[in-house]
Amino acid sequence: MRGLMARCFRPAEEGTAALGADPGSRPLPRSRLGDFDPTPTRAVTPPPEPTRMARHVFLTGPPGVGKTTLIQKATEVLKSSGVPVDGFYTEEVRQGGRRIGFDVVTLSGIRGPLSRIGSEPLPGKRECRVGQYVVDLTSFEQLALPVLRNAGTSGRPGQSICVIDEVGKMELFSQPFIQAVRQALSTPGTVVLGTIPVPKGKPLALVEEIRTRKDVKVFSVTKENRNHLLPEIVTHVQSSRK
Repeated sequence: MRGLMARCFRPAEEGTAALGADPGSRPLPRSRLGDFDPTPTRAVTPPPEPTRMARHVFLTGPPGVGKTTLIQKATEVLKSSGVPVDGFYTEEVRQGGRRIGFDVVTLSGIRGPLSRIGSEPLPGKRECRVGQYVVDLTSFEQLALPVLRNAGTSGRPGQSICVIDEVGKMELFSQPFIQAVRQALSTPGTVVLGTIPVPKGKPLALVEEIRTRKDVKVFSVTKENRNHLLPEIVTHVQSSRK
């Protein structure tokens, strides 16, 4: 009987040792220690992708706030640093202290009428009018389209700058201009530095398209910040050329 009892109790003792004993009182076999990792499992989060700097720069703000002045100053700084720059800007035309229209002026100095007050369109041509100003599409396209279509063809290393001041109601009467702007924005060797109006009334399709593009940085110009924006604009344009 003692031998039988010994045989019966031996498995129970082993089970008691396995289940009831303190796990720290018996060392785990070496083979199991190698598989044991006390550190909780954590999901590995991949590093975030670097944010790419927007390639193109546009200024926006109300009329007369200083967008064109900033464009001209930025152009001078970029040219002085050896950056190839081409394009056009618009400028008020005054007579006797009264604004009578706007001219389009290329960066090479060629000037022509963009619009005039009360002028009539040529016979056989539709009238393109913004408020009291009648747009001279022929003059605008003759000056603006060649510089836009030549964007990115400077032949010099690095990206060239194409100035477009502005993409507004008057300029958007021209379908070839709309196509040329889209082409300039899509040309790999070109950085566009331009201006767009603030949203007002019916949205302008190309303006909203530009405003929401991922490769466009929009600076809002105000009377409070216009004297401090120039270095930031120039730095962004120069960085986007790299």
